[in-house]
Amino acid sequence: MVSSSPSAPADLTTLLQRTFGYGSFRPLQREIIEAAMAGRDVFALLPTGGGKSLCFQLPALARPGLTVVVSPLIALMKDQVDALQASGVAATFLNSTLDGDGARARLRGLHRGEYKLLYAAPERLLMDGWKENLQQWNVNALAIDEAHCVSEWGHDFRPEYRQLARLREALPEVPIMALTATATDRVRADIISHLRLREPAVFVASFNRPNLTYRVVPKEQPVKQILAWVRNRESESGIVYCASRAATERVAEALTEQGHKAHAYHAGLDGAERGRRQEEFLRDDVGIVCATIAFGMGINKPNVRWIIHHDLPKNIEGYYQETGRAGRDGLPGDCLLLFSAGDIAKQTHFLDEITDERERTVARAQLRQIVHYAESAACRRRELLGYFSEEFPLDNCGACDNCLEPRESYDGTLAAQKLLSCIYRVRQASGFNVGMNHLTEVLTGADTEKIRRWGHDRLSTYGIGKDLPRPQWAAVGRELMRLGFVAVSAGEFATIELTTEGLAALVTRQPVTLTKPMATPKARRAASRAGSIACDEILFERLRLLRKRLADERSVPAYIIFGDTTLRAMARYYPETAAAMEGIPGMGEKKRAEFAAVFAGEIADYLSANSRMAFE
Repeated sequence: MVSSSPSAPADLTTLLQRTFGYGSFRPLQREIIEAAMAGRDVFALLPTGGGKSLCFQLPALARPGLTVVVSPLIALMKDQVDALQASGVAATFLNSTLDGDGARARLRGLHRGEYKLLYAAPERLLMDGWKENLQQWNVNALAIDEAHCVSEWGHDFRPEYRQLARLREALPEVPIMALTATATDRVRADIISHLRLREPAVFVASFNRPNLTYRVVPKEQPVKQILAWVRNRESESGIVYCASRAATERVAEALTEQGHKAHAYHAGLDGAERGRRQEEFLRDDVGIVCATIAFGMGINKPNVRWIIHHDLPKNIEGYYQETGRAGRDGLPGDCLLLFSAGDIAKQTHFLDEITDERERTVARAQLRQIVHYAESAACRRRELLGYFSEEFPLDNCGACDNCLEPRESYDGTLAAQKLLSCIYRVRQASGFNVGMNHLTEVLTGADTEKIRRWGHDRLSTYGIGKDLPRPQWAAVGRELMRLGFVAVSAGEFATIELTTEGLAALVTRQPVTLTKPMATPKARRAASRAGSIACDEILFERLRLLRKRLADERSVPAYIIFGDTTLRAMARYYPETAAAMEGIPGMGEKKRAEFAAVFAGEIADYLSANSRMAFE
């Protein structure tokens, strides 16, 4: 931990309460802010919903000068600036959405020192002439959001981020803060190196999102499965992630036909249409977006209550970040992954078309990791955290399908012996290893050109696995891989080989316990959501409608007025006057002056005809 700096304000909590309406910091926020106030470079890894933005926003308010925030998406800039302005903070952005007059007006304001925060894309900060601008604006800090974009090992590498080191040359004395919500050890090192951070204070928060529930179910009729899921969540916002543009359109159309307000979102739409659909989602005019991964990065919509993956994600980092868009307000969120062996085959086919061998090898390893996650019978939370080198301390998280409804195991010794023996016999006869697909063909007695050419139809293991279909043999193979009995050999082709442990298990006929495949659950409401704020749900809906009307009048998303956490607190404690709003989370000074009376009036009107509910 970094010790408090004498230059830091005596009470950062007062500034937090006065501006943003919160009485305490989230984990590591204060330590990060104090390191920044001491003038140090900082690397901060906080989970989605962990409050990264506050780590550079509060220091910007606590000291003179301008904080420049590098942000990869236009939508994120506008969103954060709207939220800051609603809290009374002098912030602005510069990007391609502004016309010439608008951009010039903001530039004049920057030259006059009117702003505390400036949001800009990396390309703009590196344009000709901008070095001089930055040097004239009394820049006291650089904050680089979504910093994993710097690293080619990250899931969202952006080449223009690599050039940001030039800002260090332009402003050598200005401290840099790099922030991300998801990064492996390798990506963290890459960020620190490429941004030329100088002996940075490094903060890594837990990756655990305790308010999220994770489920994986077999994909059978995905559109019907999604419709059944949404039917139980009529008033909630959610995102359906799909692998193809066609799937986004198909799912959105099915949802719309059933009376749900849903949009497709993908790169095939023109920019104006994408912007319109995104804005309608942010403003709660549309509750569901069916999207490719082009949607969502940096979208600060705190009341997304669920995420569905219609298709298998490409890697765990992407999956973690996409699921992390649920429950950013700290309230419960549900994450559902529809999984099928067919998705593995599709992804493998795409990977085989990658021409760069190193890139293909990395992508294959990432695919194996996400397949392992999907098929594992272990705690999903433990699996996710383990990927990021974090150990989950409990045996049962109580918020994933495997912990809530553990799958049955069975004696898989015979199946394991057949597959291990097949790998051994192929290698013995041919002198080389083969892929899992070929092994399943040998086991099931398939008649293929390769099997005949290599003489694998003459092996003792040929056809001994006809009792199981090929997809089930492939699942057995992946489980043996998880158990450490087989491995994917290094090299251009993803071939399967016995490990030392696997050979020993084959020779000694070691008993092997396997897990039964996932069963499709019956339609039901999601499990009890940890972290929910119990409140008067009828009053909460009335306050939501009031919030929506006020937001529409101001042409901003509803959560710019207040988040769901604030409304649920109001619907729990029933403040009937503006003064009684003291202590309601998210009620900073400016918002109390602007909105407290009207919300208190709505609550008083409700109580004139309804009694208070009591909550423990």
